[in-house]
Amino acid sequence: MSAPEPAADVTELLAAARAGERGALDRLFDLVYHELRRIARAQRGHGEETLRTTALVHEAYLRMVHGQAATPRDRSHFFATAARAMRQILVDQARRRHAQKRGAGVRPDLFDDDRLGASSPTEEILAVDGALGRLEELDARLARLVELRFYAGLSVEETASALDVSERTVKRDWRRARAFLYRELHGAADLTA
Repeated sequence: MSAPEPAADVTELLAAARAGERGALDRLFDLVYHELRRIARAQRGHGEETLRTTALVHEAYLRMVHGQAATPRDRSHFFATAARAMRQILVDQARRRHAQKRGAGVRPDLFDDDRLGASSPTEEILAVDGALGRLEELDARLARLVELRFYAGLSVEETASALDVSERTVKRDWRRARAFLYRELHGAADLTA
């Protein structure tokens, strides 16, 4: 496993890309590729299909580079944006798969297989996305925190920096967000953890 990329290098390349420097995004992709694959594997589950993980990384990167959103400002923001793009790709795929099961006849794409991942059936992806959407309606920062901690795999410290809050606030909010999502997904009154 490769060492994580220095935050300063990622931030410098992001600044160069914002300034219009040719090749900065290509160098950035080379620098963060292994970390993006780690995030993609975590979102897909731990399946054996590396081509599917690779395709998810490339699709997310293309969405980020060619999307309408502003270029991320630093390492944490970059990985949060990448994780959100990957989540949206998987949710879109799950919706297509769900529609196909109901007879919509949607043609499968490069992520199509019997399941999206060993631990991520279509219904579970859609349920989590729905619960996260409801959380976002109630508290957008809590939803953003879930994206950063769960989907992007950022540490408490990195999440605090990305949200511009204290680490103590991240820990408290993480407990609240997890409890909300647990209740939404399982109908339980509370979460002990």
